[in-house]
Amino acid sequence: MERIGLFGGSFDPIHVGHLLVAQAAREELELTRLYFIPAAQSPFKPDRQPTPAAIRMQLMRLALAGKTWCEVDDQEIRRGGISYSIDTLRDYAARFKGAELFYLIGADNVSQLTKWREAAELAGLARFVVQPRPGETADSFPPPFRGRALQGFPLGISSSQIRNRVKAGQSIEHLVPAAVAQAIHNNRLYV
Repeated sequence: MERIGLFGGSFDPIHVGHLLVAQAAREELELTRLYFIPAAQSPFKPDRQPTPAAIRMQLMRLALAGKTWCEVDDQEIRRGGISYSIDTLRDYAARFKGAELFYLIGADNVSQLTKWREAAELAGLARFVVQPRPGETADSFPPPFRGRALQGFPLGISSSQIRNRVKAGQSIEHLVPAAVAQAIHNNRLYV
């Protein structure tokens, strides 16, 4: 049986924390493949306009270059508008009939899962997986959601910290892959 990991988010920008979560999920869940799925617009951040999709996609491709076990899926960007996980999970359930789907989310989202669009159906389509931040434990999943926490590599880093550091003229070395840092610098992103 295929074991497919789905990692959604804004990825604005992608950073080493994302890559470590992906690596932990691949190893601990014994994933066949992992898909990074950048959102067109997060329903949880309606007032925040993300960096244009083409730029986020370029940074993701740089970060994932050479990682043959994962890829970027731009379906939410192609759909446009608000990105709802239920639409994406329905697509994967149809494309990978019989596969076990694992949906990676931030630990801060666990308590909100029952408020997600069409939560009951969503809960039946995938197992949910979280990586707690350092010093935190993952909340238990609210019924009917099933899930687990990764042991992984807890790292207290966020995309907003990266953006703020760039804006302040501070180094992002080791916080994002070198090729991503270079692209951010060369294209004067987040300044």
